[in-house]
Amino acid sequence: MEALGINLGYLIMQLLIITIMLLLMKGLVYKPLLRILDERKARIAKGLEDSRQAAIARDNADAEAKKILDTARQEAAKIRQDAVAQADETAKGIEAKANEEARGIVAAAAGDAEEERNRILSDLRGQVAAISIAAANKLVGESLDEKRQHALISDFFSKVPAGVAKLTGDEAVVTSALPLTADEQASAQKALKVKSVAFKVDPTILGGLVVRVGDNVVDDSVANRMNALGESLQ
Repeated sequence: MEALGINLGYLIMQLLIITIMLLLMKGLVYKPLLRILDERKARIAKGLEDSRQAAIARDNADAEAKKILDTARQEAAKIRQDAVAQADETAKGIEAKANEEARGIVAAAAGDAEEERNRILSDLRGQVAAISIAAANKLVGESLDEKRQHALISDFFSKVPAGVAKLTGDEAVVTSALPLTADEQASAQKALKVKSVAFKVDPTILGGLVVRVGDNVVDDSVANRMNALGESLQ
């Protein structure tokens, strides 16, 4: 070695120094550097994972928010529909009630008007009776007693036609020119073979009674008799 100009002791010393330096560098520099790099790598990986989890959470939050928003919109639309339906139902109820009240008012007014008309006609009956009796007295040239007067007036306005005995059914409608008294109504009901009788007033028939049972009619009104007389004279 010395022949080659190499100092063996110095070479060994250099090798030992290099070995020691490598060991020191490994222990003091390389391993800590590797540990730092591993820690940094771990932090980076954790950061990436956290970012991924955050992105997933954000996506989930967006999806949940969209779901909540869609549900809220659906509920709002349903509330609007229910409100419109309820408002429409309320409006229909109010309209129906108003119509019902209007019909009630009209019916009440019609009933009151008919009742007032019948009252006036009842009052008029006495005047008609007085005029008729006076005319009859003039015609026969003598005075009729009161009983005979009432009998004539009653027959004129409320005499039940003989043909009603043949009518059969459940209900009858009796129309008179003037309102009948309670006794006259009772007499008409007795003559009719039906379960119920309704009484109507129609001044245009002038006198007598028109009796309807179902589709059958017995018209003994003065107006009908006058029409028949007029036709026979033509």
